[in-house]
Amino acid sequence: MLSIQDVLDYCDLDRGEIEAIAEHEHIPVTIAAELSENLLCTPEGVCRLHAMIIENMQEALAAGQYERVCELAKTYEHLKRTHPLPMQ
Repeated sequence: MLSIQDVLDYCDLDRGEIEAIAEHEHIPVTIAAELSENLLCTPEGVCRLHAMIIENMQEALAAGQYERVCELAKTYEHLKRTHPLPMQ
């Protein structure tokens, strides 16, 4: 049986990025990990990943969850470094 760490180790995204996808899509982390691998296969998918984290930040800001906004901002900075938005 695979542990959640085994699943995360297989992915090209880090735990924070995968958890942000799970939060955005309201799905378990294991499913978000699988979804992340599919999204990374296309430029549109990479754009969608960026949008998900930005939308999570907007929701946290609107809810006054400033600590969560800071966490997501760090996650987004990592995503921008490792999987930048594709050139148009």
